[in-house]
Amino acid sequence: MFNAIGRIFRTPDLRRKIGFTLGIIALFRLGSFIPAPFVDFANVQQCLAANQGASGLYELVNLFSGGALLQLSIFALGIMPYITASIITQLLRVVIPHFETLYKEGQAGQAKLTQYTRYLTIALGVLQSTTLITVARSGALFPANSDPACTQLITNDAWYAILLMVITMTAGTGLIMWLGELVTERGIGNGMSLLIFVSIAATFPGSLWGIAVSRGFDTFAVVLAIGLVIVLAVVFVEQSQRRIPVQYAKRMVGRRTYGGNNTYIPIKVNMAGVVPVIFASSLLYLPALIAQFNQPAAGEEPQPWVVWVTNNLTQGSSPLYMLVYFLLIVGFTYFYVAITFNPDEVAENMKKYGGFIPGIRAGRPTAEYLDYVLTRVTLPGSLYLGLVALIPLIAFAVVGADQNFPFGGASILIIVGVGLETVKQIDAQLQQRHYEGLLR
Repeated sequence: MFNAIGRIFRTPDLRRKIGFTLGIIALFRLGSFIPAPFVDFANVQQCLAANQGASGLYELVNLFSGGALLQLSIFALGIMPYITASIITQLLRVVIPHFETLYKEGQAGQAKLTQYTRYLTIALGVLQSTTLITVARSGALFPANSDPACTQLITNDAWYAILLMVITMTAGTGLIMWLGELVTERGIGNGMSLLIFVSIAATFPGSLWGIAVSRGFDTFAVVLAIGLVIVLAVVFVEQSQRRIPVQYAKRMVGRRTYGGNNTYIPIKVNMAGVVPVIFASSLLYLPALIAQFNQPAAGEEPQPWVVWVTNNLTQGSSPLYMLVYFLLIVGFTYFYVAITFNPDEVAENMKKYGGFIPGIRAGRPTAEYLDYVLTRVTLPGSLYLGLVALIPLIAFAVVGADQNFPFGGASILIIVGVGLETVKQIDAQLQQRHYEGLLR
């Protein structure tokens, strides 16, 4: 293992790529601590110290920004607008035929879709930065705290100051998007995924130290042991797949023979990745957001439905919240897999190139068989996603950790997924030069 790591740094171009990636990561983390214009840095730090974590409404965005959201930094929005834009663009392929046509055009069409994603990212950056500044001005960014400093986070309420803050945060999102694309082109791994990885990994020490301080080092050691087991289980499931054998018939093209080989279609247990968790979290934010904007004036009683929503759909420790969250993840998993994997299209492509599944007729029977397998493989995958997503909520209720508990939810899925993919890419590049990779 140490010899393999040594070969990484003895390979000039690989060493250069890793160094470039680490440099971009350092710039990204530096921007997370630079406050936006007209932000009172001292008051923000005071409110952060008093709250010790994000409120439930901004939990996911704050997690993906590496804690930059609640610091109102120039990178406050993080990579979240790009993630949202990518998901929207992917879903629009089902609704808009032009997007599906571009997707099938190959590299040129993919470049056009990427351009649309960039434009949408900037638009979402303007929208989200405006919302964030409005919430910060109203004092609702830290609603659990009654400190007067939390209502004085912005030093200038003039229109030009607000406009400058919106432009700065939106430009920060555009810069993050550009940095991610630079890493993809000149570094190691997928740039956007690595920046998300870094943002989430940056919250690990604070979350674990919070457990050690509040519950003692005995609980801290138990949490670490449980975390190791969870990581091993997630790695096992993320690598699990159902391999459907496929045979290709021999065919003559001119004087050359093509086909005749055996391969397989890999259907992963978790084909949806972390997207269903993001969908479910975003949908559960809507009732909390509506209730927040319907809070009564001073001295008035809140409406009954606002009280019910606040007690049941905004608290992660609520049993109803956990149940709804779990069911939404299971439902969104089936929905997203149905969009991203089309059995009819796969069966048609196999038939076009002379491929068939042993014992299954080509065409419609193949599509029905693929749909049958996909539906049953997705069931344990959706239950697995739901259980992993509930781990931070259970830890919040039992251990007293904040809801950004590192060993569960979207954080552990992204950490493991991106980590595995990056190690595989380094291994592939080592094998090209030394015939021996990083993995055994």
